[in-house]
Amino acid sequence: MHLILAPCNLGLRPLYPGHVPGTLRAPEVLMAQGLAERLHADSVTWLPVTEYSPDAQAGTRLYNGHALREFNLMLAEEVARTQARQAFPLVIGGDCSVLLGALAGSRATGPVSLVHIDGHSDFRHPGNYDPQQKVGAVAGMDLALATGRGEVLLTRWPGIAEPLVQDEHAIQIGERESRDANFAWPDIAQSGITCLDVFTAQQMGTGMIKQAIAQVLHSQPGQRYWVHFDVDVLDQAVMPAVDSPGSPGIDRRWLEEICASLLACPLCCGMTVTVFDPDLDHDGRCAALIIGILENMFQR
Repeated sequence: MHLILAPCNLGLRPLYPGHVPGTLRAPEVLMAQGLAERLHADSVTWLPVTEYSPDAQAGTRLYNGHALREFNLMLAEEVARTQARQAFPLVIGGDCSVLLGALAGSRATGPVSLVHIDGHSDFRHPGNYDPQQKVGAVAGMDLALATGRGEVLLTRWPGIAEPLVQDEHAIQIGERESRDANFAWPDIAQSGITCLDVFTAQQMGTGMIKQAIAQVLHSQPGQRYWVHFDVDVLDQAVMPAVDSPGSPGIDRRWLEEICASLLACPLCCGMTVTVFDPDLDHDGRCAALIIGILENMFQR
């Protein structure tokens, strides 16, 4: 395993004037609590911090759009190098925008599928909101951008002539707002992305969830896949240290079992872990929980 520490908060909007989202500190805090030792990582790369700006910028309607592209190009290079030497890249964010660089790097050696485990399906794009009325936060757009929806700045990547992931090769697990009357991106239901919201997942249980994942992944036999784990998929009762906590969430033990089986397969080409905000983890419990979950995922 090669740890890639991606201290990024560029994809989040400020919660109040002067706010700087704390997700960029997540890798530092997790490492200080023993992440590398607990996971028996063979090597570690730290990506540099990029300065956050809360202001709209010329040439993009995304917060920190240009900086995000540069950060993700840097991340893509590191992921590609890691995979080229047959090591497993575990990318520790940072906010969800780092998924784009992880996928772009993985695409250096061919197409990939995506298992997107997140309390939000992150499917905001110009088809379901007006970018001229509101600057977009990429952490709420990563699945849309990964499947080719949104600004060219973050949908087109060097050497890749198509979306990072095809709709039919993606499954989203854990959305908790899809049954709300004001759900922000209902059009995901008309896409080719397989969606299991948290309520459906709770009814299915781990066995049927694994079957649903396998159905998507096996539609392209032999194709590699990436696992994206946003810690806000956990219930806010156990994981409040995120920018958008909520209930219900996927049970921790279920999550460990599902991801352990995914990570054990040779076709799994990497994993992102995102959106932990240490500024909201006043006693360190959430950091300890994340490390414990990852340890169980990789040691099963």
